[in-house]
Amino acid sequence: MAGGRRQAPPRDEVLAAAMEMIAERGLEKLTMAALGREVGMSSGHLLYYFRSKDELLLRTLEWSEGRLGGERGRLLARGDSARERLDAYVDLYVPDGLGDPHWTLWLEVWNRSQNADDDARDRQAAIEGAWHRDLVALIAEGVSRGEFRPVDPDRFAARLRALLDGFSIHVAIGLRGTDRARTLGHVREFLDESLLADA
Repeated sequence: MAGGRRQAPPRDEVLAAAMEMIAERGLEKLTMAALGREVGMSSGHLLYYFRSKDELLLRTLEWSEGRLGGERGRLLARGDSARERLDAYVDLYVPDGLGDPHWTLWLEVWNRSQNADDDARDRQAAIEGAWHRDLVALIAEGVSRGEFRPVDPDRFAARLRALLDGFSIHVAIGLRGTDRARTLGHVREFLDESLLADA
């Protein structure tokens, strides 16, 4: 309506803009004022919706993880072998390289979680839990088909995700001597040695 107040953009549009700002400019440039300019809202209006930058970051992570969860679900539903789907899971998990926006966001949320309330911690645990459950199910399937050794799927998944997290942090921060290709090589070698059933 001409002369009417501009409608606030949908929440998904705000979260997508936040993720794009992290990708293009880095997390330190993501302020409420800068994001407000990007989406045509005041920083006060953003604070009304998100309450704090911590909440904005967690909501952005949930939004990003929702998209990744859909992609992960499609990968895991393919008719490939369990090992091929496990490799696809690992490919999706490991960051693209230094400054990967999704991992940059994860690192910041992890850092801020030291002072987070129970609700924020529960929501973060829910994101982690989705990755874990999918991995446990995939390992259990591989064991039942005889592709993988008879490991405890939950314990193996916990250890594998700890390995993936450690390597992924090194890739995301650009630690010298660590890159995506080398990390994928290490993880695949670990899986060959510890999970694949003997031929």
